Parts: sequence; structure tokens; C-alpha cells
Amino acid sequence: MDTCSSWPYSIYSSRQYCSAAEHGDRNKNPLLDNSGLPRFEEIRAEHVVPGLKSILSDVENEFEKLETKLSDPDLQLSWSVVSDPLERIGFPLEYSWSVVNHLNGVKNHEELRNAYQREYSNLLEADSSEGNKYKKLKKSEGSLDGPQNRILTSSLLAARHSGVDLDGAQQERFNQIILQLAKLTTDFNNNVLDATKAFHLDLTDPVDVEGLPDSLKQLMAANAAKDQMFDAKKGPWRVTLDGPCIDPFMKHSRNRTLREAVYRAYITRASNGSLDNSGVIEDIRMLRSEQSKILGYSNYAEVSLKSKMAEKPENVWKLIHSLKDRSKNAAEQEHKQLEDFASANGHEGTLQQWDLAFWSERQREHLFSFNDEDLRPYFPLPVVLDGLFNLTSFLFGIQIKPSEKDVQVWCDDVRFFDVLNGNGRHIASFFLDPYTRPAEKRGGAWMDQCLGRSDFLKTKPVAHLVCNQTPPQKDKPSLMTLREVETLFHEFGHGLQHMLTTVPYASAAGIANVEWDAVELPSQFMENWLYDDNTMKKVSQHHHNRDTLPSDLFEKVKRARKFRAGSFMMRQLQFSALDMELHTSSDHWLEVKNRIADEYSLTALPPLKEDRFPCSFMHIFGGGYAAGYYSYKWAEPNLARTRQCHICTHREMSSLALQKSYAEWEELNDMRE
Repeated sequence: MDTCSSWPYSIYSSRQYCSAAEHGDRNKNPLLDNSGLPRFEEIRAEHVVPGLKSILSDVENEFEKLETKLSDPDLQLSWSVVSDPLERIGFPLEYSWSVVNHLNGVKNHEELRNAYQREYSNLLEADSSEGNKYKKLKKSEGSLDGPQNRILTSSLLAARHSGVDLDGAQQERFNQIILQLAKLTTDFNNNVLDATKAFHLDLTDPVDVEGLPDSLKQLMAANAAKDQMFDAKKGPWRVTLDGPCIDPFMKHSRNRTLREAVYRAYITRASNGSLDNSGVIEDIRMLRSEQSKILGYSNYAEVSLKSKMAEKPENVWKLIHSLKDRSKNAAEQEHKQLEDFASANGHEGTLQQWDLAFWSERQREHLFSFNDEDLRPYFPLPVVLDGLFNLTSFLFGIQIKPSEKDVQVWCDDVRFFDVLNGNGRHIASFFLDPYTRPAEKRGGAWMDQCLGRSDFLKTKPVAHLVCNQTPPQKDKPSLMTLREVETLFHEFGHGLQHMLTTVPYASAAGIANVEWDAVELPSQFMENWLYDDNTMKKVSQHHHNRDTLPSDLFEKVKRARKFRAGSFMMRQLQFSALDMELHTSSDHWLEVKNRIADEYSLTALPPLKEDRFPCSFMHIFGGGYAAGYYSYKWAEPNLARTRQCHICTHREMSSLALQKSYAEWEELNDMRE
């Protein structure tokens, strides 16, 4: 397959900014080549350490030269004198590290892990004096535009939070903490991934798979066969803890004993043996607390919220408590109704945690006359993508097309698309990695940056869109659950914010420099469109008879959106409260978990004593949501207050309304709200 030079649309002008490595070195080590899209198929774990070592050396040398230049008292400082060189110098490192970081999430293996961990530490030890250079710019005279001011302000805050104002023993200790946290968060993620992979439950008796949908039996038989021939009707069948397997299994398995075993395995992931995250959690919390105090804050939540819309922990708690007060009674009533329904339909005794998904699904079937598996045949991935692209064309006047030429990808299932504006001009691109691969790919769904927009560097946005949905089975395409379709819309909202940005500076374009508790607004904006009648007609088509989702069934789907809404709200609030309390309290994490569970759990359904969910809470201990998980709920009232949400309620949109919607989207991207 051709390398990046075959890409049909250049991401650069003729002027390219690469590392100082000679072209010959780039041929030997593809990680050094930032002249186009990453050469994913050629990059190996052994390229990481020497490649990043070379780039770091170049960056440090360039920083020293810039520091000397900026120290000239006669130099007239301006944005182009300070920020443009910083963008040029930092680009090779940002480019190559984003490749390594991405591969570590989607193509994980032991050699890459080791290289990633080693270079992550080296990266953190590298020159962090960028904030000092922005300080010089702040002291100089001259006007800055809105995004420039935002970059300057946020860079100075980030510099302060990176310890740039510290010296002596405090500086040394602070740097040690940064390195320790880097290792601990990586260890946390690896333990969760390995613990998830380690569990499986093989079934051979057809009685044990009674009630399971055919699509799940296909997946479980494929899991057991390990790329060999399999028979979904005869088995064997393997249950795993990755989402496309465990979610439908818990909803449809009639074997209560098996449900209990799988549930207990899930809530105790990474909580024992060599993969135990219990100590890792306490170490992370202790170091974050110490780090915060060195910076002059009372706790880590104050540090985290300093750069967010909420600003202070008390504002987050106000939101959480307000929503809890309005939701808990509803959740209690929902559970009582579920207990009554289960009892009336043959369940004996008290409902346990492993019964909730099963009986909730039965109750929803009873109330709305459908279940997730009834919808799945209507959502083949190719049809969903066509409908999603049609919607974005309608909303924003863009075109999305498969790339005309080959690019290098990290897995054969990955696809690459180009985004064109209304005049047919290429403005962005994205990779789509849709299917679950539990052996090498972390769970969940996310969007991250492959390349950002920079008018100075002449680069265009390129995104990674990663999901973990049900893969194709034999002669069937990937048939998605409604939740998987919703997740794709959600991540595509993040991707659109990245790709449709109008901000010319890399440090503020797309998702860069947006407050963490604001980033969920575009994703939820796109989610809402899935429940528009016209959208559903575009994204649904039965894979056998090509019928769209019947309108009467879609009406049931829309009504079912509120099913057990109070219970779902309380679950999210419990996660948000747990996150905040873990980052403000000094009590042991298990004590904090139990205290929050007592307050937010349903009276009739306390969590199991052995529940160790925090040991797999990757959002806050292995991702970017520490003291920020509330962001999902923070975005909802903000979305409700925006005019975009008002537009979403209309089935027909005038050209004026469309222009207004696009203008508001650009306004969000410009971050001038």
C-alpha cells in the first residue's frame, strides 16, 4: 500500500515543517516522517524510543535557540515572533506522540506498552518553558484577537499548573510527581485492559444460551472459535466482558446463575492479583493531592476546575445535588414498578444487581413492544454512515466521501474519509475504526486528533473516530444496536467540532482549548438529531428487505427514551459525585465509594460489598475526566439553553435556519460564546 504521498488532498502546502532528521532517517524510522499522514502499517514498537529521542533532542535545541532570540532586549515581541515559532517547534513532537498514543489505544501489545511508558516519562521531563515565552508576550504591547487571547491565558494557566513557577526542592518534587502519575495512570489502563481480556466463560450446553439473540450467539461462537470455523447453533459459546458481548448477555440471558457470575466478574475487574488497581488508585489520589497543595490549592478538584466552566467544586456540587433532588424519588418509583413487574412475571425473591438489565429489558418489551434486537436489523453500518453523512451535509453544507486513494491504516477494518466544503474543496479527513477488538483495543468510544488545523503550518484537521461496536458476522454486515448508532453520532459530533473549525491557530482550533465541561455539547447536539423523523429515515434500512424503520416503531423508540430515566440519571450522578469526592476527600477510596453509594443508590438495591467499580473507572484514573466526570451532565442544561437545541425540535429547516445553525456551530468552534 502506498505511503502518505498517495493521499489525494495535501494536508500541507509546499512548505513543510518536519523534525530535524534527514529524509533518509525518516525512511528508516517512519515515526520521524511527518510530511503527510502517519505510516501506520510500517510503524513498529522498536521505532518509538529512537524516534522520539531524536525528536526530543531536536525540540530542545530549537527551544534553546528561540530562548536566546527572545532574550534580546531590542526584539519587538509579537504573536508571530513568539507563538508561531512555538507552533513550528512543537509540531514534530505532537505529531509523532499522537501516533504512538493512538496506537497504544487501538493496537496495544507488550512491546508497545513498554516503549510508550518509557517515552511518556521522557516526554514529561522535556523542556516545559513554553509558558515563560508566553509570559514575555503578555508583558509586551500589542493587540491580540479572541483566540490569541484565549491561547495566551490558557497557556499561562497550564504553565502554572505544570510547575513552571516553582523552584528548588518544590520543583524537584513536583517533577517527580508528574513522572509517577504518568506511570500510574498507564498502569491503571493496562490493568483494566488485561483484566477485561483475562475473563471468559465458555458455555457448551444449548440450555445456557436460551433466550439469547442470534446476533449475540454468533458473536459468542466467534469468540470461542478464535478465527476458526464455528456454528452459532451448536456452540461452544464464549462470554466476555467487552461491551458488545456483556451488554446483550445481561439483558437476555435466562440463566440467573450465569448472569450473577458475569456481573460479579465485571464489577471486580482489576481489583485482585497482579492486576489489582486498589493501590494504584490510592497512589494516584495521594500524588494528585500533594501536587495540588504544592501549587497552592486545597485539593485536586480545585486544580481541575480552574480551567473549566464550572470553575469551583461548589458549583459542581450544586448541579449534582439539584439533579439528585429531582431524580431520586423517580428512580425509587421506577425500581418499585420493576420489582412488581418481575414478581408478576415469575421472578421469585428480591431483585439483585444482576437481575436489573434482564428484567428492565422485559419491562421495556412489555411497555413498548420492542427490544434492542428488534431494531438491530435496521441499522447496518454502511446505511447508518450514509444517513449520518447525509445529515451533516444537510446541516453544514459539507460532503463526506471515502478517500479515493489508499492510505495506511492500523487494521484492515479501518476506513478513511475526506470532508469537502460546499465548493468541493477538501477541508478535513478522518479515520473510522468501528469494531471491537478486545485483545488489543481498549473499550469505549472516543475521538482524538491525528492532525489539527494550523494556518501557519498549512495543516488541515484529521480525526480518529474509534468505536467498539458489533463486528460483521459471516454473511451479515455489522448490525448496530440503537445505542451503538447513538454512540457513533456522539463521537461524530466531537469529530465535527474538530474538523469544521474556523480557528486558524493549532492551540485553539477544533477541540483544542475548549473547557472540558463544554466539549460534550457538540456530541450531544448530534445525538439529538438521531431522534428526528427525517434522520431516522436516512439511517435505517432493514438489511434484508431494505425497509426503513417503521414510523410506529420509531414512535415507540422515542417514547422509550424516558424509560427508567430517573435510574439512569442517578447512576450518572453517582459516578459524578464519586469522582468529585475522591478528589476532595482524604478518606480511603473504598470508604468514599461506600459513602457515595449509600447516598445515591436505591434504598432497595444497595451495591454488593465486593463491588470494586473504581478499580476500572478509566475516565478518572486513566483518562482526562478526573474531577470532570460531571461534564456529561453539565452539557445537558447548556445544550437545552442553546438555540441549536431549539432548531433540533423542527422537522423542517429553512435555509435561514440552516445558516443560523452553521453560524452558531462556528461560534462554538471560535469559542467566543
